[in-house]
Amino acid sequence: MRVLGLAIAVTAIVVAQAAGADERFARSLQMLAPAERLEQLCGYTAMTRIRQDDKSFRPDRTVANAMTEPRVLNDTIEVKGGAFRSRGKWFVLSYSCTATPDRMAVVAFGYTIGSEIPETKWAGFGLWQ
Repeated sequence: MRVLGLAIAVTAIVVAQAAGADERFARSLQMLAPAERLEQLCGYTAMTRIRQDDKSFRPDRTVANAMTEPRVLNDTIEVKGGAFRSRGKWFVLSYSCTATPDRMAVVAFGYTIGSEIPETKWAGFGLWQ
């Protein structure tokens, strides 16, 4: 019983920390112009989903326009030549992300992870250590 209580307490702390981070992120989104808000919201969603779906990745950055410019139509952004950084390495990232009209929440999201980007190509794509 004591172990169960500890597990519940730890879970509550982790959930509270995640909720706090999400609240801070939402406040920062509100300060951005709508176009920037869409890109930031969807980049954050990409990192969160990748982290949840594949524990071998620990994404800490996304770049929507690393290799090609993303396409935006209304509240949807299509990224075909993006990248994300995980554990000091960059990987090709493509995703489609549709947000609510205020661009504060994602309503549809799908992504594909490509190959690792060789460090010799980072500078050409505007990527960094």
